[in-house]
Amino acid sequence: MNCEDLKTEWTKKYNVVSEQLEKLKQIPAAATAFNANIDAILKISGETLKKLIIDNNIPVSDLKDIQLSCFKKPADVLIGIVKCFSRGIAEEWVTEDINIYNWMEQNLGYDRLQMGGQGGIIANALALLGVNKVIAHTNSHPRLQAEQFLDLPNLYGIDNNGEPQKAAEISREQDIPLIHWIIEFDRGDSFTLDGETFTCPKSNRFIATYDPLNMKLVMNDGFVSYMNNNKVDYLLMSGFHPLLSHLGGLQLIENAVPVIEKWKKANPELILHLEVASTQDKAVRKAIIEKIAPLADSIGLNERETIDLLEITGQEELARQTEQETNSCNLFKAIMFLMKRLKVKRIQLHMFGLYLTIQDSRFPYTAEQNLKGMMTAAVVSSSKAMHGEIVKYKDVSRTLGRPVSSQGIVELLSFASMLNKPELLINGLCEVDGYQISAVPTILIDRPKTLVGMGDTISSVSLVAGR
Repeated sequence: MNCEDLKTEWTKKYNVVSEQLEKLKQIPAAATAFNANIDAILKISGETLKKLIIDNNIPVSDLKDIQLSCFKKPADVLIGIVKCFSRGIAEEWVTEDINIYNWMEQNLGYDRLQMGGQGGIIANALALLGVNKVIAHTNSHPRLQAEQFLDLPNLYGIDNNGEPQKAAEISREQDIPLIHWIIEFDRGDSFTLDGETFTCPKSNRFIATYDPLNMKLVMNDGFVSYMNNNKVDYLLMSGFHPLLSHLGGLQLIENAVPVIEKWKKANPELILHLEVASTQDKAVRKAIIEKIAPLADSIGLNERETIDLLEITGQEELARQTEQETNSCNLFKAIMFLMKRLKVKRIQLHMFGLYLTIQDSRFPYTAEQNLKGMMTAAVVSSSKAMHGEIVKYKDVSRTLGRPVSSQGIVELLSFASMLNKPELLINGLCEVDGYQISAVPTILIDRPKTLVGMGDTISSVSLVAGR
């Protein structure tokens, strides 16, 4: 079967998505933690980036073979953007230096504000999709933050009295707004400086974060109490990635463990998902997989996060190989290693053009259910990419019926060939070493209006829509 025939077959398979979207409305309750903030979105062009580099006297030598992965001074914001722009990758760098925040405010500006943070983005998505009650953790919830929550009766936060209240109506005015810069760039854009041309190979974004509360993993007491005393079906968790080891980040992770363990004890049937985010502090990254991952039933990650985890689990060669050839075959080897190393029940990888899930017999869903969940996520996330922020239910399935991507079919062909599992091509399912594999070629948008929250949307919808 050739590529076009496979695209036709997979586009037909996506017809199941309408049914899966209806099933989401039967879920009683989900919670998200820990991070919600306000994203300042800025689409930057190569020429604008070039002007900023010139204005800030950054030599072109500092923009080649960039090893930097954190801020040391304000101009490093531009070096971080160039690193991600020229490689087509996504990274998030954090800083505790208010001077860097002030520099961004004065020199970058933004196009618009929207919900930020894995917890906040996932809460909006699940509430819009019809989960009966979604409660979001916020460690800061002033009016400006409330305005980023969708105005929905099933979406809750915690008010000044520590009680659940409609998230869009909360105004904890003693709280400070937490604003992150999301700098997006487009595939094919370029700029030339001193004879060196920098070209963006893939649309992506660079995140620059100054967030004193999320960097200290401040927990809202009302949310903690709610989780201890109410039944919740899903907990989708992230927000450990901004922590810094030299600011007590390792102890903060240690402190979170008994809190989460108590939630699990209070909800024995709870499905807990950990969204792995871009974590630049390697000691924190290691602590996340050693302390938090064992508490999770499911883990979600992208290509970069997969490579980052390989680097801290003694798999430097596989990490190097995967970074040089970031394809489905190498990434499968990587997540299979992580599956065995972390002993988690399920890992979901969202890569460019293809989603892969590995699960073992302990996970409560079948591989086929995971497959349906991933197709649902592909429709919702591509609709988001096409239209930007989705605020109406009618927009969540705008891309249903569009053909799957050629890139995804090519990756699926390579993956099936490597495993010698031709059944993957048609049904997206196979078994390897006792593990169940699900693989879905996805719907791609050539010129996405946004990439913010794509991974969070994919992971959360894949999981919850798979029931």
